Amino acid sequence: MDGQGETHRDLVNKSATMEYALIGRPLGHSFSAAFFNEKFSREGIKAHYEPVCLQSIDELPDFLKSNPGLRGFNVTIPYKTEVIKWLDDISEEARDIGAVNVVKVTPGSTPSPVTGLPLRLTGHNTDWEGFRDSAAPFAGDCRQALVCGSGGASKAVAYALCRMGMDVDIVSRSTEKGNLTYGQVDSQVIADHRIIVNCTPLGTWPDTGSAPPLPYHLISGSHLCLDLVYNPSVTAFMQRCAERGATVKNGLAMLHLQALLAWNIWQH
Repeated sequence: MDGQGETHRDLVNKSATMEYALIGRPLGHSFSAAFFNEKFSREGIKAHYEPVCLQSIDELPDFLKSNPGLRGFNVTIPYKTEVIKWLDDISEEARDIGAVNVVKVTPGSTPSPVTGLPLRLTGHNTDWEGFRDSAAPFAGDCRQALVCGSGGASKAVAYALCRMGMDVDIVSRSTEKGNLTYGQVDSQVIADHRIIVNCTPLGTWPDTGSAPPLPYHLISGSHLCLDLVYNPSVTAFMQRCAERGATVKNGLAMLHLQALLAWNIWQH
């Protein structure tokens, strides 16, 4: 799969070829490049998608300047909220969520007041729809959800769960980022929240042994435990929940769904 990505490596620019990318740090775990490049090859689309590791989101204007053929890019950890300051416009859903995972690049004739480049950057969020559509078939009549983590992915998941009619509690290391800390997750909290979602990077390859610090012994067969991590396919979080009888699911379906939604945005 894609390695750590290239820092400021110019994407392959060919005649009549559109270019797409994933920006973030690190990127060794990501399947996005494989998904899109296989799609391009299968469907005869003249395009190339590449992971690009930016050490800071403030490198974005230079990256855009050195890749004038870029027509869109995905955003992942840790830049889903930080990228907003570099955007010319943002969709209503992304604004409500407070995070962006898809950016459409539209060439223009005048410099953007944000980047100073002759193009317009429009931010979107397809994470929430990808999560909603992947989780809905398994959610049943659950009405309370516990979301682990408080980053950009967590914001999109919480938004999706609320749109699905659920009450959502965010658990984080401090109450500044969530309304619960991990130390406050007791037997009552676990019993009340039949959906538990890991939105942290804990357990992502190569750190496959880590998981959110939850009281796993309290989880039961009535729980649905979803992990946004998809590499490895069975995470430590999933394994520990499955051992208690819970239904578990990783984030690969969400990745594919949000990627197809991103492609639709880039093409229209």
